[in-house]
Amino acid sequence: MQGFKDVPRTVWLLAAGVFVNAVVSCTFVFVFVWLTGPRGLGAAQAGLAVGIGGVGLVAGNFTGGWYGDRFGHRRVLLAASTLGGVVLMALPALSTALLYGALPAAQYAAGVVRAANSALVAVTVPDGSRRQAFAVTRCLSNGGFTLGTPLGALVATGFSYDWLFVAEGLGTLFLALWTARVVPPRAATAPSAAPDGGLGRGGLWRELRARPAVLVLLGAIAVADIVYRQHYTTFPVSLAEHGLDTRAYGFLIAINGGVILLLEIPAALALRRRSPLHLVGTGLVLVGGGYAVLMLGVGAASAVAMMVLLTLGEILYKTTATAYVADESPEHAVGRFQSLYAGVSVSGVVLAGPLGGALYVTAPGLLWPLCAVLAAGAGGAVLWAGRPAGRPAGRHEGRHAVRPAHETGSHPRAVAG
Repeated sequence: MQGFKDVPRTVWLLAAGVFVNAVVSCTFVFVFVWLTGPRGLGAAQAGLAVGIGGVGLVAGNFTGGWYGDRFGHRRVLLAASTLGGVVLMALPALSTALLYGALPAAQYAAGVVRAANSALVAVTVPDGSRRQAFAVTRCLSNGGFTLGTPLGALVATGFSYDWLFVAEGLGTLFLALWTARVVPPRAATAPSAAPDGGLGRGGLWRELRARPAVLVLLGAIAVADIVYRQHYTTFPVSLAEHGLDTRAYGFLIAINGGVILLLEIPAALALRRRSPLHLVGTGLVLVGGGYAVLMLGVGAASAVAMMVLLTLGEILYKTTATAYVADESPEHAVGRFQSLYAGVSVSGVVLAGPLGGALYVTAPGLLWPLCAVLAAGAGGAVLWAGRPAGRPAGRHEGRHAVRPAHETGSHPRAVAG
């Protein structure tokens, strides 16, 4: 664990709180069943409610970092998790009409929490150690979700779906209390009070144009997330049509969680000196390779191979890309850069289902080849951005790819908020 000595204690404690919250944060898995079952909505109504909720989640991710840069990331996380927890616990008691407003409100708060949490990690960890820090938080989050989903199914079937919302609401309130306890309330540098957050004339776009590799990365992640999330939307439908039932799909999701738990942290440690753009590009190509396997036919063996490749690609690109964007962000706009990444990294929540579903209905034979080409193309673009000669790489890529923080003399920055 030598490579993790630069990860501050605050991050480990924050990750522990994320784990506890993740154990009970599985309502989104069951919300469609809850709406069409106990709440009695039709599939179209339930789909509309879930879709609006997805828009709220993406909007929260895009705006959470702006709030954090303006008011403090800790303060924003506390406020959003408190609001989200209260709304979640109230959902079972609300009328159907009110659900159309409450669901996106809860999801919006969840998106703000996600962006604020990423920004907190980014400003707490020294340059060069962020991959390890984000690997810790992502691994524990996935571990909590892997444990919580079957427990949630037992609660929903043995007691009531309503208890899932109560449990997640309490877990979200716990995250607020835990964060208030473990994250220092003062920052070495106060959030910018300027209306533009201290970005000056030209604002965020000017900062992004100065970092073309970040722009390439964000575009590639937006495309890749639509492809990646097909394994939550069209993939289970395809499995069912080829004789593989829900139990088989659950087994495949368990493979995803298990591989992440086994390899996420060791991979971050072993690869911490490698070029981040090369790792991200390779990961996206692996995601494309997973869908390419399905072109050989959808069966048990190909489905397992697809999920393993998809998960290996996810391990390579998600943590590394999050850390790379944090390393490239100006210190007065860490939150906004994290929000940009957080937003594009969940854009598939809104777009994957409609786009993939439409193509699956009209031309099912084209879906997996197109997914493979799009993910591989996105990976190729990132690899091009990180090419050795004349690359439009960011300010820190080479330094972070070669030396860890304890060799550069970097020190943690105080937590904002």
